[in-house]
Amino acid sequence: MLKKLPHYVGNIHGEITITGSKSESNRLLILQNLHEKICIKNLGESDDTLVMQKALSSISNTIDVHHAGTAMRFLTAYFSISEGKEVVLTGSKRMKERPIKILVDALQFLGADIEYLENDGFPPIKIIGKKLTKNKVIINGNVSSQYVSALLLIASSLQNGLELVFEGKVTSIPYIKMTLSLLSELGIENSWKENTITVNPKKAVEAFTVTVESDWSSASYYYSLVALSKAAKVTLHSFKKESLQGDASLMKIYAKMGVQTTFKDQSIILTKLITNVSKYLKFDLQNSPDIAQTIAVTCLGLGISCAIEGLHTLKIKETDRLQALKNELEKFGAKIRITSDSLHLKPALALKKQVLVKTYDDHRMAMAFTPLCLKTTLEIQDAQVVSKSYPTFWKDIQHLLS
Repeated sequence: MLKKLPHYVGNIHGEITITGSKSESNRLLILQNLHEKICIKNLGESDDTLVMQKALSSISNTIDVHHAGTAMRFLTAYFSISEGKEVVLTGSKRMKERPIKILVDALQFLGADIEYLENDGFPPIKIIGKKLTKNKVIINGNVSSQYVSALLLIASSLQNGLELVFEGKVTSIPYIKMTLSLLSELGIENSWKENTITVNPKKAVEAFTVTVESDWSSASYYYSLVALSKAAKVTLHSFKKESLQGDASLMKIYAKMGVQTTFKDQSIILTKLITNVSKYLKFDLQNSPDIAQTIAVTCLGLGISCAIEGLHTLKIKETDRLQALKNELEKFGAKIRITSDSLHLKPALALKKQVLVKTYDDHRMAMAFTPLCLKTTLEIQDAQVVSKSYPTFWKDIQHLLS
């Protein structure tokens, strides 16, 4: 599917309801299957969440998670403690290139029975579920938070709970805190002191209903639209002022790019302010790397230079996002330099037109570049990839740009 985006020159006004957070939804689905009395409202509608639901209800011995990295990591831990169940976890070609060794090593240290079926350190893997009695593991702090959260989600179901010790500086802290906060909501005792997280065992939780907050990562594309507009006022439902999601940092980041965020009930109102934006901005996104693509594109559209750091996890996402960003931003005339964990952008004097943006099977590439239609004409290749996290994206964008 090729999506052609004409240059839109009007003002932007409207209301959008964004689906429940993929991050919260997938964590809660694992917890719901471990503790049956949990009721989930506003569950996300993303492909990743549907994959997770299907996998957890499947009676097959082979589970294909396709491109769903969260599902691969969380299910690896979940099936490791599913006593007597034998499962092969596999995925797309790209999934088989995404490392899982750090998580598997930690689980094997705890006693899990996991075997690589093709290449060491990568899916597909064979898991034979068993009772894990060891309760202490050491893990590098500078890894994807999904590895850490996968362990924390099963921790209360381990016979002796879990003591997880970090080596080195911990990154993606908000996502780890999200997991711990959800555990606390369910009455599962946990603590994080210095470099050690402790989760106590808990056989059963009380009946509990939890409402999933809408996805801040998905909200980022509307922040970008508002920033690049001449005038805009967009209301997004449903968000919490005290959010568990790291990407809520969007509020402070986009304030620097002329976007004001106002809370009203369970909604946020984004307003374009007439303000002088700095010609150079620097961001550290180690706690919210998923919004890096959106921010880079916004800076390009505003004609400002930027340095974005803390991006070491982007190379193991749906694609190598740093390289993909470099490739596509340069098509518009920008000068880009990337390192192993950063991106440095110098904008073009004038954006090129009729640019074909490749998505690399990455939903965020498609959505992040869309707001550039306020500045030039472009086409999004394989536009249907947005269904991974935001199935109604194109419908919602059309609503605002019509």
